[in-house]
Amino acid sequence: MPRRTNISPQTLRVLTQLVTRRDAWHYGYALARETGLPSGTLYPILIRLAEQGWLQTKWTEPDRPGAPPRHIYRLTRAGARAAAERIDSRPRTRPVLRARTARA
Repeated sequence: MPRRTNISPQTLRVLTQLVTRRDAWHYGYALARETGLPSGTLYPILIRLAEQGWLQTKWTEPDRPGAPPRHIYRLTRAGARAAAERIDSRPRTRPVLRARTARA
């Protein structure tokens, strides 16, 4: 049985965001805002997910003259399955309960 790769918390954040609108195309800048990840963290994650076949990528034409083309991303079927599997199996954190102290 192949070993499942470890997924960082940052990658899980990206996957969670992509799964919420699975069929939509996502801009990197919007993903950075939505996940709170800096571009130096986000773009390597997107590149790695695309290399693993989890993301489709393409360039879009600019909306207005002079604007640069934009790179957009969306989950592949395999990526959506893998993302859902990892999101569902991530460890759940439980709130820390603090003992109450008696006050005089």
